[in-house]
Amino acid sequence: MAKKSTKKKTAVQPEEKRHIKTFWKIFGGFLLLVLLIFLLASWGVFGSLPDETSLENPEKNLATEIIASDGKVIGKFYQENRTPVQYEELPDHLINALIATEDVRFYDHSGIDARGTVRAVAFLGSKGGASTISQQLAKLFFTEQVSRNKLERGIQKIKEWIIATRLERRYTKEEIITMYFNEYDFLNQAVGIESAANIYFAKDPSDLTTLESAVLVGMFKNSSLYNPRRNPEGVRNRRNVVLAQMAKYDYITEQVKDSLQALPLNIKFTPQGHDEGIATYFREYARAFMADWIKENPKSDGSFYDIYSDGLKVYTTIDSKMQEYAEEAVTMHMANLQKEFAKQNEKNKTAPFRDITPEETEMILNTAMRRSDRWKVMKAQGKSEAEIIKSFSKKTPMSIFSWKGDIDTTMTPMDSIRYYKSILQASLMSMTPQTGEVKAWVGGINYKHFKYDMVKKGKRQIGSTFKPFVYATVIDQMHMSPCDTLPNTMYTIPAGKYGLLKPWTPKNAGGGYGGMVSLRSALAQSINTVTARLIDRVGPQPVIDLVKKMDVDTNDMPVAPSIALGTPDVSLYEMVGAYSTFANEGVYVKPTLISRIEDKNGTVLFQNVPETRDVIGNETAYVTVSLMEGVTQAGSGSRLRGSGREGAAVYKNAVTGYPYKFENPIAGKTGTTQNNSDGWFMGMVPNLVTGVWVGGEDRATHFGSTAYGQGATMALPIWAIYMRKCYENEELGVSTGRFPRPSNLSIITDCGAFREGNSDVEGIPDELDF
Repeated sequence: MAKKSTKKKTAVQPEEKRHIKTFWKIFGGFLLLVLLIFLLASWGVFGSLPDETSLENPEKNLATEIIASDGKVIGKFYQENRTPVQYEELPDHLINALIATEDVRFYDHSGIDARGTVRAVAFLGSKGGASTISQQLAKLFFTEQVSRNKLERGIQKIKEWIIATRLERRYTKEEIITMYFNEYDFLNQAVGIESAANIYFAKDPSDLTTLESAVLVGMFKNSSLYNPRRNPEGVRNRRNVVLAQMAKYDYITEQVKDSLQALPLNIKFTPQGHDEGIATYFREYARAFMADWIKENPKSDGSFYDIYSDGLKVYTTIDSKMQEYAEEAVTMHMANLQKEFAKQNEKNKTAPFRDITPEETEMILNTAMRRSDRWKVMKAQGKSEAEIIKSFSKKTPMSIFSWKGDIDTTMTPMDSIRYYKSILQASLMSMTPQTGEVKAWVGGINYKHFKYDMVKKGKRQIGSTFKPFVYATVIDQMHMSPCDTLPNTMYTIPAGKYGLLKPWTPKNAGGGYGGMVSLRSALAQSINTVTARLIDRVGPQPVIDLVKKMDVDTNDMPVAPSIALGTPDVSLYEMVGAYSTFANEGVYVKPTLISRIEDKNGTVLFQNVPETRDVIGNETAYVTVSLMEGVTQAGSGSRLRGSGREGAAVYKNAVTGYPYKFENPIAGKTGTTQNNSDGWFMGMVPNLVTGVWVGGEDRATHFGSTAYGQGATMALPIWAIYMRKCYENEELGVSTGRFPRPSNLSIITDCGAFREGNSDVEGIPDELDF
């Protein structure tokens, strides 16, 4: 028989009861205190909390995107480089990496993770923090500066908890995750996952791999510490931690984790600063366009849009591929041409200038000095002119441009001015003549070092590229045919006519005269004497009237016969627009670059309406185009064709990519100005007109001979390289067909074979010669 236990229950002593009651009082008081603190914080006692409007629209400082016609983002304007993405654009492995690493119970809590909070308090944060993704988002949105004072930081933390619960009530889990990815600063101008994916891996978020996602999620811990550019080893270790977390929670297998952890980072750093990327000159044009548009188009409440923070979307006509091809063509040829230019200047005692006096050289350098940023900064600092001038003779560490990359060196600022004056510049513009859509815009060779845009801002003497306007006027008014002939002899327009103070007798640049020459051959060989006869038949004013209808600025254009040889200064932008009139059967369409503007919600704020006008008849336009086809068949643009004779091989050190061997119809005109200061080529196929200019910043910077300084050598190769790239990409649809022939054509254009004069594949020099 079992014995009953004789063990008696121990009675709770009064003192123990008192301790237990005291504990529960303290604990209850603590809970009440916490509740009171939360209530006080929610009432704004410790500082205001965000209002409902702020919670409804928490995203701020959204970058304005510049979007190409093919949908690619080619640039941004921003204070913070942030472009929001939608939840659907985030790959699953990116979201899984975030959940596994930052908040594994994200889908189970309502803003505050109770288990995580208790664990953090119990272990003083040694076994992980308590911040949920919602709390971290609240911190990103509404904590401007994290306090170092523990008490103040504690109050901030309480506010973040309150905001987190409010965010959870207002937004879905998917929306919170999306906002978190959109808000985080990954450094190096990468704010938000869209910028981070593009800057660190040169791809959109939707294209990220699991490995790349792990890198970016790893940066959430501390992007300053885990910076791929400064701490690649630390980033790799942190990435592997993220992969381990993903394996721990079964988002990936152990085998996948091990294989991924063994791989390198493979960072492809692609900066998105205002000086980097493609279409930098065009983007600056777009910035100026937007600045003007904003002034004229306020919001409904009277305030103005901010292109740096309102998240506008600017849709452009630029084709990202054609823009890349244009920039590649400029780089290929100009790097090559610069080598030849430097070689020819080795024995030039006045390099980089030619044909000017020492006094003129000093004036050029002094003018550049006074326009420099260094001068402006020192002037603003209150330095005297003497002090500033002296500083330009003191050697200073600096980074200078070169075609092989920037060079860190030490030189005087004045020497750097002379060095930069020796660098040849270039510009290119390409547009669809039927719509006015500009497809490529290259304002210079390097925006970081040369910010002046030579497409629209810069105006230079245009040489023989002006001659087609003279021919078009003659065809329009006198119904002349390309087959009509004129004497190739010296021709004088007497003093008094057209206001001339003395007789004007232009000379042919090549010095050849004699015989009769057809208009087709005269334009192909750029014969000045024939052009002089033609402008005398119609007069300068009708020619000026014609180009004015094509939107060429004629305010400073003298009513003088010398304009026939290209004395006016005109921008490349104006020239491409004007030439497009010929390709578009006599209808001028104003170049268009901005097609529409939308706000961040997709509301259309601006829609471009093409500006067009009839300028000449389609017959005149076609005949003029036919004349310019002769330029590329047997004239100064003939090196676009087959290799022919040895031809441009003589100048192989300067002519890039020759022979080009184009077989399709091409109309064009080269241009070379006095002393070879400017080289031009205007080239057209039925649905694309492209102009190229090459020259020095100063007209005194030029080649010593027309062989190298003519448009056929300086500018035409850029056009050829660009077009060859465009043709290789069949998706672009660049035409290889004939120009449309009017059904009512009454002017004879088929003159048969023509080889008058001494044209060859070298191209006819078409330098101005008075």
